[in-house]
Amino acid sequence: MRAIPRRWLSILLLAALCVAAAGLLAFVIPSLMAPGPAIVVYCAQDQAFAEPLLGEFAMATGIRVRPVWDSEMVKTVGLANRLLGESQSPRAHVWWSNEELRTRQLAARGVFGTNRIGPDGLPFLSFGCRHRCMVFDPGHRPSTVLPRSLVELTNARFAGRVSIAFPLFGTTATHLLALRDAWGDAAWRDWCRAFAANRPFLEEGNSHVAGRVARGEAWIGLTDSDDLAAAIRGGMRLAEIPLGRDGMAIPNTVALVRSAPADAPARRFAGYLASDAVVARFGALGAIDAAGTVATGGLVPDWNRMLATLDVATVELEGIFRR
Repeated sequence: MRAIPRRWLSILLLAALCVAAAGLLAFVIPSLMAPGPAIVVYCAQDQAFAEPLLGEFAMATGIRVRPVWDSEMVKTVGLANRLLGESQSPRAHVWWSNEELRTRQLAARGVFGTNRIGPDGLPFLSFGCRHRCMVFDPGHRPSTVLPRSLVELTNARFAGRVSIAFPLFGTTATHLLALRDAWGDAAWRDWCRAFAANRPFLEEGNSHVAGRVARGEAWIGLTDSDDLAAAIRGGMRLAEIPLGRDGMAIPNTVALVRSAPADAPARRFAGYLASDAVVARFGALGAIDAAGTVATGGLVPDWNRMLATLDVATVELEGIFRR
């Protein structure tokens, strides 16, 4: 009998391996796709930071997580409005935000129902802070030309030289609204108008602020500490100017949208996010300030007062900054 040529042996071996692999997949794939507990999470946290944690939770618990993301331009506000629109028949089980104002707005509107997962009967948990900051490039700008406070950003020498995310959304909106609460409406409105008259760059998001300052197109940027940290990790030469009493700590918040008993997947997920181990993991990812470095001494908003005037203040912001 003639020997089978070596090349045909290789082909037959490859075919056998393919058949074996097909059999294995036929066994494995149905188990991976088997029905099991799943939750929908409306997530206003940066996707690059959140996805690893969602995956780790799913692997550890077997609970599938289906995230619905926001966009950087309308961060938090878009998803919050979606939740308000779905309040009679919510799709989400969990709300996860990287700031506090919209979470409190949703709570005040009854979106979280009777769920009380936070301290003192709050309907949400807070965990893992970052903070608002001014940034500059120390290689381009000597300290003698830097502002010492937000008030100085209205000076003529900073005209066209400051970058800020569009202030109707995200942490920028929360920060400006907290300044209104602290300064009073008249002083805040005067500052906003003078700042807008200085023609700052209005960016799609805080990461764009850091990039513009690093490119030398703006002298000063108003951004978040996680965006500053990401820019530095990416090789940008940036440094922080502390905001002092006009600074603001920005915690993550998580809340339950639907009723959930103690052992419900949604409640397990909320507890997972706020756990010490996950907060430490979150810090390692660069999404929050490292333990022991959280800024203190900044704004302490009266949230009830801010919420009572939120619509009026938002209209004012739009009228001042919309171009």
